[in-house]
Amino acid sequence: MANYFSIFLVVITVASGLIWLADSLLWAPKRKEKLSLAQQSAGGQLDEDTIKKVAPVPYLVDTAQQIFPVIAFVLVLRSFLYEPFQIPSGSMMPTLLVGDFILVDKFSYGLKDPVARNKFIEMGSPERGDIAVFKYPEDPNVDFIKRVVGLPGDTVVYRNKQVYIRPACEQADRSQCPELEPMELKFEKRGEFYHNMVPQERFTEQLGEVSHEILRTPAAMAQEQHYYAQPGTKADEFLVPEGHYFVLGDNRDNSRDSRYWGFVPDENLVGKAVAIWISFEFDRPPSSWVPGWIPTGIRFDRIGGIE
Repeated sequence: MANYFSIFLVVITVASGLIWLADSLLWAPKRKEKLSLAQQSAGGQLDEDTIKKVAPVPYLVDTAQQIFPVIAFVLVLRSFLYEPFQIPSGSMMPTLLVGDFILVDKFSYGLKDPVARNKFIEMGSPERGDIAVFKYPEDPNVDFIKRVVGLPGDTVVYRNKQVYIRPACEQADRSQCPELEPMELKFEKRGEFYHNMVPQERFTEQLGEVSHEILRTPAAMAQEQHYYAQPGTKADEFLVPEGHYFVLGDNRDNSRDSRYWGFVPDENLVGKAVAIWISFEFDRPPSSWVPGWIPTGIRFDRIGGIE
């Protein structure tokens, strides 16, 4: 859907721009000539009403002149700078909640054209701990948001609800490579969030230089039988291919992520989530007659940068 909107913006921008250009080159000079002749006949300046009658600007041209600057600005802003997204599910709790509206930095991972999404300028690549928006590999029309855990060449293990990482190593002698290390976890609290009436546990996880919070549901069992099967690795082990990334949701037992469908190709990356610009809450009883999509309040305390 997001890509369809980008195509729509491009079409409207190009169409309105061409109409404006054609008017400037073909029709505007003729209108100017008519006005000049009318002024000579009248012996002076013409009033606004007379100008509109003598050399009216066609409705289509007038519309194009008004919308082109606005649409072009939106296209550039949305395609190359920042794009707004809405969080639709709880897979990134507690970092991101349903009702959060975020801004995604579109240039951190390289500039891409808004239609074919081919990268034409390299600007950087994801770092461990980034919150990335990307096209879901199994359905590129759907946007997903997860946290980058594994970089190209990394070995990632998810075992007993803990992340283990062996960074990429190109040494010919594998004994010189780093060992598989668990990512540090620190228990914070229990019972702030619930899933199916079961209290969840909140931890602080350290991913390289990034410290962030995750949720775990103690009663939830590992679903290794549904994990992505990568040849040559164990069921809970993943070797990240070159040009790909391994991502996880912060709500670890309630997220469909790389554990289940594999890796995110670089070409699927949309951008890096950098801020929450508004956050709505929808705390309404099921018996309420008010439609569920109408907010019940604004969470002002959530507005700001994202860790």
